[in-house]
Amino acid sequence: MTGPTLPLRVAPPIMFGSRRALRLIERNLYVYRHGWIVIVSGFFEPLFYLLSIGFGLGALVGNVPGPGGASIPYQLFVAPALLASSSMNGAITEATFNFFFKLRYQKTFDAILSTPLSVADIALGEMGWGLIRGALYTVGFIGVMVVLGIGVSPWLLLTVPAALLISFGFGAVGMAATSFMRTWQDFDLIQLIILPMFLFSGTFYPVETYPDGLRFIVQLTPLYQGVDLLRSLAVGVVGPEAIFHVAYLLVMGFAGLFVVSRRLDRLLLK
Repeated sequence: MTGPTLPLRVAPPIMFGSRRALRLIERNLYVYRHGWIVIVSGFFEPLFYLLSIGFGLGALVGNVPGPGGASIPYQLFVAPALLASSSMNGAITEATFNFFFKLRYQKTFDAILSTPLSVADIALGEMGWGLIRGALYTVGFIGVMVVLGIGVSPWLLLTVPAALLISFGFGAVGMAATSFMRTWQDFDLIQLIILPMFLFSGTFYPVETYPDGLRFIVQLTPLYQGVDLLRSLAVGVVGPEAIFHVAYLLVMGFAGLFVVSRRLDRLLLK
C-alpha cells in the first residue's frame, strides 16, 4: 500500500489511533468478566513481598539511605520499588505471553482485521488494556501503602501516573520484542532480562552499595528509572533527575510502539 495512508499505519499508534481501539479494550473486558480472579491475583504478589520483606526483614534492617540522602524506614524504601516492579511485571505479562498467544495461536488479531479496526488500533487497544490492568494494581497497592502509613508525602498521588508510565514503557517494548518471537522457548530470554532487573535495580537495597562501574550500568536500566522515580515521589524528595526518568520511559514507550506497529503491519498484512 502506498500513498498517505502508509505513514499512518506504521507510525506510533498512540499518535494516530482512533476510538476504534476502545472496541478492543471492550473485548478484553468481556473476555475477563468471568476470569476476574486472574486480574485480581496480580495485586497480591507485591503485597506479600511488602509484608514479608518490607515489614519482616525491615524490622531487622531499620533505616536506610533514601532520595536526597535522607534516612527512611526500610518499608518506605521497598514499597515504591515493589510498585515499580509490579507495574513492570504486569505490563510484561500482558504484552508478551498474552500478546503472543493472540498473535501466533488464537489468531485474534487476524480476525480483528476483518473488521474496520486497523493494525494501529490493535497496538493501541492492547496497550490501553495493559494500562487499565496496571492502573488497578497501582491504585490498590497505593491504598495499602496509605493504610499502613507508608509514604505520606502529597507527591504520593503522582505515583499513579508514574506507575502507568512504567507500564507503558515496558508494555510497548514487550509487545515489540514478542513480535519477533516464534516459540514459547523464546520467553526464556525475557525472564533472563527481567529477573536480574527486579533483583538489582535498587529494589531491595541502595545502588550505592555497588562498585562504581556496576552502579552506572544499573542506573541505565529502565526499571531503575521507575524505581527511583516512584521512590522520590513517595518520600517527597523530587529533584531534576525525575525529568530524565520521565523522558527515558516516554522514549522507551514510543519507540516500542513504533516497532510493534511496523511489525504487526508486516505479520498481519503480508
